[in-house]
Amino acid sequence: MFDIWMVPIAVVIAVIVLIGLFSVLKKPAYNPEGVLNRQDRSVAEPIEDHPFTLNPILWVILVAALFVGIIIMYYWASY
Repeated sequence: MFDIWMVPIAVVIAVIVLIGLFSVLKKPAYNPEGVLNRQDRSVAEPIEDHPFTLNPILWVILVAALFVGIIIMYYWASY
């Protein structure tokens, strides 16, 4: 009924969902009131300092690549 990878894939999916929820629910660090258009808004200081570390798409790719790497290493070590 349950495959060996059922629980690990559920954990990976839960982590990806949490990354998505965290990125959607976090408050913007800039003040959008009183601006004329999107170009007038300033970029938040943490994003200016570390633009790649706060990108949720890169975190999801990292989690998925790590999981695939674990699967590859598991099957490599089992032979």
